[in-house]
Amino acid sequence: MSESSPLPELSLRSYSDLLASDAPVPGGGSASAVAASLGASLLAMVARLSQGRERYASFASTIDRALEAADAARLRLLELAQEDAAAYRHLVEVRAAARDSGQRSAEGVRAVQDAAREAARVPMAIVRECYKVMEHVDRMAGRSNLGAASDLDVAARLLEAAARGAGANVIVNLPAMGDERLADSMLGELEARTHELESAVARVASQVRSQALRPPEPG
Repeated sequence: MSESSPLPELSLRSYSDLLASDAPVPGGGSASAVAASLGASLLAMVARLSQGRERYASFASTIDRALEAADAARLRLLELAQEDAAAYRHLVEVRAAARDSGQRSAEGVRAVQDAAREAARVPMAIVRECYKVMEHVDRMAGRSNLGAASDLDVAARLLEAAARGAGANVIVNLPAMGDERLADSMLGELEARTHELESAVARVASQVRSQALRPPEPG
C-alpha cells in the first residue's frame, strides 16, 4: 500500500486489486470498514430519497438525523479502513523485528503488546461505528421512502457483516495484548454489540417485508 495513495482515495477497482494481492495489507479489517461505509452510504441515499416528500413529512426529524449520522459515518469508516491497514502493518513489522533480532527483552514484548492493542482498538472502533449507524437504519425502517426500503435491508446486513468481520480482527489480537482485563472487556462489548446488531437486522427485515409505514418516533 503506497503512502501516496490512501485507501479512501483509491478507485473500487484499485482497492479490489490491492485487497486481492499478496500484500498483507489491506486485509479483513479494512474490508469490513469499507463494507460498513457502503451500508452507511445506502442509509444516506434512502434519507435523501425521503427528504422533502409530503408522504414522509411526519418523519422529517428521523430522516434528517439519519442523514447527518450516515454522511459522517461513511467518511469515518473509510478513515478507519486506512487506520486498520496501518495498525496491522505496524504489528507485522514489530513482530518481524523482534523475531529477526531474537529479542525477548521487556521492551520488545511491550512493543508487540502496544501494537496488538492498536490492532484490536481500530476494528473495535469499526464495530462501534456499525452499531451507531444501525440504530438509524432501525429507526428509518417504516419511516422513510418505501420505494427504497430494500436498500435499508441491505444496509443493515452490510453493517452486521462488517461488524462481525471487524470483530474477528479484534478477537485475533486479544491474546497478544498482554492485558487480560482489557481483553475481557473488549470481548464482552463485542459480544453484546454483535447480539444487538443481529436483533436489529431481524427487525429491519421484518419491517421492510411488511411494506408499511409505522408511527413517527416520539418527541
